[in-house]
Amino acid sequence: MKSYQEMTSAELRSELELLEAEYRNVQDMEIHLDMSRGKPSHEQLDLSMGMMDVLDSSSDLTCEDGTDCRNYGQLTGITEARQLLGDMMENNPKDIIIYGNSSLNVMFDTISRAWTHGIMGNTPWCKLPEVKFLCPVPGYDRHFAITEYFGIKMIPVPMTPTGPDMDLVESLVSEDDSIKGIWCVPKYSNPQGISYSDNTVRRFARLEPAANDFRIFWDNAYGIHHLYDDHQDHLIEILAECKRAGNPDLVYKFSSTSKITFPGSGIAALATSPNNMEDFLSHLKNQTIGHDKVNQLRHVRFFKDISGMVAHMRKHADIIRPKFEVVLNTLERDLGSLEVGSWTNPLGGYFVMFDSLPGCAKEIVALAKKAGVVITPAGATWPYGKDPNDSNIRIAPTYPSKEDLQKAMDIFTLCVRIASIKKLLAEADA
Repeated sequence: MKSYQEMTSAELRSELELLEAEYRNVQDMEIHLDMSRGKPSHEQLDLSMGMMDVLDSSSDLTCEDGTDCRNYGQLTGITEARQLLGDMMENNPKDIIIYGNSSLNVMFDTISRAWTHGIMGNTPWCKLPEVKFLCPVPGYDRHFAITEYFGIKMIPVPMTPTGPDMDLVESLVSEDDSIKGIWCVPKYSNPQGISYSDNTVRRFARLEPAANDFRIFWDNAYGIHHLYDDHQDHLIEILAECKRAGNPDLVYKFSSTSKITFPGSGIAALATSPNNMEDFLSHLKNQTIGHDKVNQLRHVRFFKDISGMVAHMRKHADIIRPKFEVVLNTLERDLGSLEVGSWTNPLGGYFVMFDSLPGCAKEIVALAKKAGVVITPAGATWPYGKDPNDSNIRIAPTYPSKEDLQKAMDIFTLCVRIASIKKLLAEADA
């Protein structure tokens, strides 16, 4: 089929008439599908049901060091959980704090403490005239929601195929001491699914920020979320690289088992330097006497070690890989020759990113919703929900069944074609 860019206005109008008739037929089917969030499917959650059986009323809930998991204590988490998450995150267990189920909650608390009490003796952010944060775009909407909640000014930084534009990052952080941090999803990023290059990680580790309390918020949410066994992205470990660069305190590294076991009942972790660890614990001791150690023990006894976790993730990949293939194959089949959009082809993570013609994303999402398919709102991948090009859409393939996902993608590509033709005709008329 000819590219839409090559068609005459008459050809485009004829094509639009056919597509709109198809769209009306879809609406008559009264479909209701939701692929707005990157949630594990029911089948994925079933993979961890055995974790409910590793502990019962007759279980010994004592750790190897004698800690009784039923009682208070162990502010940094039980030793076995620190070891397991340390292996998952590629960090020394001594540099890790185990939290509750949500790494997002840990990030929120970290910003909140910096806001009210400051970082390592520096002025609390709430007492400063202005606080800014760098936000790689497109990026993770829930990161942006945290900084917006605290009134922190967000500065978009363009993403490249190798990570954030490091020339811009280096320039901004070295010149402006009101810039206090940057959000990062360094591996299988949300929403692109790309991983930072070795050079990008090394440049992060060698930043020279004007602010002593500048920190990199390194959200390695998808560190072991590969789609393929034989073709995977690899990421340089940032804490070790910072230590080598003489910047040991520059990074807070977050992770969790949220998309490994149960999102509502996993365990989260922070890895950081000894100095940062001391600062964290000085606050944390006033917040809690310890997180859920029984759940920590449950995870350890279910997986046993990192090899058990890696084997578990292969089962996840077997479930979601065919869904990613549905998305990519449908995009290529329906849009590949039309020159109306581009998309990523990730090796892991939870998302595929689609870029429409400028000015079409909101229309595509609205059309899809009217046809019964809910997609992440257009603009969500930008600070304040404002995509200046109105082109970026995040596709989340994991939650629907493969059959429902195919229906949703058929509708999505139909909506892309309709919105694109309307855009091209409007330009031609203008």
